Amino acid sequence: MSVKSDNWIRRMAREHGMIEPFEPEQVRHVNGQKIVSYGTSSYGYDVRCANEFKIFTNINTTIVDPKNFDEKSFVDLTEDVCIIPPNSFALARTVEYFRIPRNVLTICVGKSTFARCGVIVNVTPLEPEWEGHVTLEFSNTTPLPAKIYANEGVAQMLFFESDEVCSTSYKDRAGKYQGQRGVTLPKT
Repeated sequence: MSVKSDNWIRRMAREHGMIEPFEPEQVRHVNGQKIVSYGTSSYGYDVRCANEFKIFTNINTTIVDPKNFDEKSFVDLTEDVCIIPPNSFALARTVEYFRIPRNVLTICVGKSTFARCGVIVNVTPLEPEWEGHVTLEFSNTTPLPAKIYANEGVAQMLFFESDEVCSTSYKDRAGKYQGQRGVTLPKT
């Protein structure tokens, strides 16, 4: 298994629609304004956060239970900026829609810009033949409110291509998050 370069990422996006919309270069400015970068990097792809957020709140004194998730635990927000309360978290999704090839595993890591601000980005691996918008989780580990910007870079995807094709893909298993659109809450 090997990590894939910028040329491989560009080819897979162009020939197989692996990432849509796709930015072949690293974008650092929009309309003359500095932004948190997104697009193709040396060995990965920096994804953007869409403007759809679910911010965790405890106004209903709910227990977070992945087997019986209460949607009242979140406040929905559609804005260009999301303020995450101290010691809390928010869910969002990528602008980009992914189609992972059968012989590829994709790992997501947070960008150092957010890590240096105490904001941790968590995403599980994108398995072979998974497709959809990626649901992102932002944990604000600080005692202060934290700001996330829509349509700017938030995390980096790393692509690992195997020497052989897996015997059972996410699509073969009919995975419960296959084809997800928008921010997707836990399912059992």
